[in-house]
Amino acid sequence: MNLLHSTTIIAVRKDDITVIGGDGQVTMGHTVIKHGARKIRKLYNNSVVVGFAGSAADGLALMERLEAKLEELRGNLVRACVELAKEWRMDKYLRRLEALLLVADRENMLLLSGNGDVIEPDEPVIAIGSGGDYARSAALALYRHTNMSAEDIVREALKIASEICIYTNSNFVIERVT
Repeated sequence: MNLLHSTTIIAVRKDDITVIGGDGQVTMGHTVIKHGARKIRKLYNNSVVVGFAGSAADGLALMERLEAKLEELRGNLVRACVELAKEWRMDKYLRRLEALLLVADRENMLLLSGNGDVIEPDEPVIAIGSGGDYARSAALALYRHTNMSAEDIVREALKIASEICIYTNSNFVIERVT
């Protein structure tokens, strides 16, 4: 029984700037057990930003493996993500990990799953987690119909998701890909 629900993670690329943001809420059953979880991390000399949705331990373990792949492949994000996705799907231990990753560098924005998925979105907006659909919808509308920056779109989309999704709060961590 999966009692742990958490998060909204969203990435937006606009005007050659990519921003990833996430909320800080972790819920178990009907109770919020943490308000300020940090689900966004910078990797590989701060050139890659990763956010996770799902189990915190699993998300952090996957981030560590991604960082090792980035080191091994000298920062080639796409190759590192493909190699991690293959391992994640094939390895008995990794297959049991319950998390999704959003990963971005200056050129790429990808979603990784334990099913072996490495997905590059058609549009420069992608989101995961309990409130991901709400945030993505809001971000797409803002992206298409305003002149807001990527960071402002991420912040406003997270705010809207936090007003709709009971598993998303308004304690945001927002990181810009540098």
